[in-house]
Amino acid sequence: MQVDLRDDDSLEVQMAPLIDCVFLLLIFFLVASTLRKIDKELPLELPEIAASVEVQQPPEMSIVSIDVNGNFYLDGAPITVALLQAEFRRIAADDPERKIRLDADRGVAFERVMMILDMTRFERLNNISINSKRDEK
Repeated sequence: MQVDLRDDDSLEVQMAPLIDCVFLLLIFFLVASTLRKIDKELPLELPEIAASVEVQQPPEMSIVSIDVNGNFYLDGAPITVALLQAEFRRIAADDPERKIRLDADRGVAFERVMMILDMTRFERLNNISINSKRDEK
C-alpha cells in the first residue's frame, strides 16, 4: 500500500494572531504615551551653573515659571500672583511634600524669585528646586 505524504494544503502564515499582536502593541504605546505628563516649555533662558546636579524629576511636580517680563506661569499656563498663592495653599493642603520646580529666566529681577520662595515658605512647602542649565564649558 502506498501512502501519499504530500500535503494537499499549502502552508500559510496565519494573519489573525499577527493582527492581534499589532493592535495590542498599538494600544500599549497609545496608553503609555498619554500617561506621561506633558510639560509646556516656555522660551526661558535659564542661568548657567557649573556645579549643577541632575536629579530625577517625580511625576507629580508643579512647575512655576517666570519669564523675562516677570510674568508668572504655573505648569505652562499664565497665572496671577493671587491665584498662585491660592494654588500653593491648595497644594499644601493636599500634599505638603509635593515638589515645586522654579524656572526663572536669567533676566528676571531677583525680587520676583524671592516672591515665589516667600509664598512657598509661607504655605510650608519646603520641597522646592530651582532649575538651571548646565555650563557647557
